[in-house]
Amino acid sequence: MSEMTKARLDGLRALVVGGGIGGLTLAIALARRGARVKVLEQAEAIREVGAGIQVSPNGAVVLRALGQEEALVAAGAVRGRAVQLCDHQGREVTRLDLSALDGAYYQVHRADLIGVLESGARAAGVEIELGAEVADVRDGPAPVVTLSDGGERRADLVIGADGVHSRLRAVLNGADSPFFTGHVAWRAVIPNDLGLGPVSRVHMGPGRHVVSYPLRGESMINLVAVEERRGWVAESWSQRDEPDNLRAAFAEFGAPVQEMLKRVETCHLWGLFRHEVAGTWHGESIVLLGDAVHPTLPFMAQGAVMAIEDAWVLADALARADGLRAGLADYRQRRFARVQRVVNTATDNAWKYHMKFPPLRFVAHNVLRLSGRIRPDMMLRRFDWLYRHDVTLG
Repeated sequence: MSEMTKARLDGLRALVVGGGIGGLTLAIALARRGARVKVLEQAEAIREVGAGIQVSPNGAVVLRALGQEEALVAAGAVRGRAVQLCDHQGREVTRLDLSALDGAYYQVHRADLIGVLESGARAAGVEIELGAEVADVRDGPAPVVTLSDGGERRADLVIGADGVHSRLRAVLNGADSPFFTGHVAWRAVIPNDLGLGPVSRVHMGPGRHVVSYPLRGESMINLVAVEERRGWVAESWSQRDEPDNLRAAFAEFGAPVQEMLKRVETCHLWGLFRHEVAGTWHGESIVLLGDAVHPTLPFMAQGAVMAIEDAWVLADALARADGLRAGLADYRQRRFARVQRVVNTATDNAWKYHMKFPPLRFVAHNVLRLSGRIRPDMMLRRFDWLYRHDVTLG
């Protein structure tokens, strides 16, 4: 008998607000333990904007435990083989061998992962209500969710998996006060007619960097380009920008980046904002998950993975606890220090890619290059605390 079926949640009625990666993963985890789960999604269809994400082994192990890994591979997820750090002209600085990790490191289109999780949730008996925009949530022993059309939904537990602009976070913590980090990011997806293999590439330049990796069976390339900027840009993934603006920002980069940028036909631009990890994670019968409680900057590729980890731990904590409130408290206790470390590490990482002072950049790159030759596993081992962490072990 698996650990999941030993600790059950039979009879628990759960409302998950948000049909994204974290919300759907949680829906599967709760339903597999016997809970009656409904997902409230404000969109008229569960869909995701065209962009890629990386699912490191600490997230892949959860998808495996929930029976979703094979479907993810079938949907075109690419198993990453290495991370290549290059200077902005394309010269390799060092290379990290991902095969040294315990477990798979996947590069996947967000829409494909969402599709896999939606199918998995429905197969587990989860009800998904579309067009359900949440207007208000009242906490208490019998929480009530009020929708924008005036309808009400009731449950034993309400989970806020509603993202960085979470309505439920505001219910528990009041208004959020993020600050602009001085970085903006473009994202785009291009055809992989360059023949690039299963490697994540980071091209590091003064005040900016470009990350690229393959998607959908290596048929596409996902691009994320980050630039330091004083001007404020809206915190929105849906804001479009002109590809020529992206190309102009990275005009000094070498041929490898230019070949990718000239293939960009559409792109989006958003400002990167730092949010504090929420002080209050739960009330009496409502709880937060993923970006709703601990948004993180994209410099560790852990935003979605932390939500996936949250989903498993929350379901596990609820199933093991003597009472709902004890389970919610245990969930926060098990997650707080870890997500705080990830958020802080991601925040600290940006400057390492953006060194502007040429002598300092020269020295730093040579140190990386030498370390890669002498101890090729050293840089990767520094992140054992992250990638080798397995929440499914309890």
